[in-house]
Amino acid sequence: MVSAFDRTTGRSNKITITIDKDRLSKEEIERMVADAEKYRAEDEKVSRRILARYDLGSYVNNLRNILQEFENVIQEAITWLENNQEAEKEEYEHKQKSVEETINPIMIKLNDNCTDGPTIEEVD
Repeated sequence: MVSAFDRTTGRSNKITITIDKDRLSKEEIERMVADAEKYRAEDEKVSRRILARYDLGSYVNNLRNILQEFENVIQEAITWLENNQEAEKEEYEHKQKSVEETINPIMIKLNDNCTDGPTIEEVD
């Protein structure tokens, strides 16, 4: 029982609190725990599916970005070739070296991305 007294008005009030009212029964608690266990496996399955989707999306986006870098370098080299048809041998060699120096780091990124991506598991 809880009571309160207001000094200014002289009024008091009392309330009784019982602990068994609106309390979950042991059976309800056990059912809730069983439901939580039951749905935990389903939640984990959904979580793994979402993670796999995210991984694939990330992998594909990385590949797309790398391929865009390739395309930019290739297009620039083609444009240079079209605009420099009468260039000297050394200019062509210099341009090729420049393209190789630009492409090689992209190739490394592509190789790293391919080895970090999804793997195919062998099944007997």
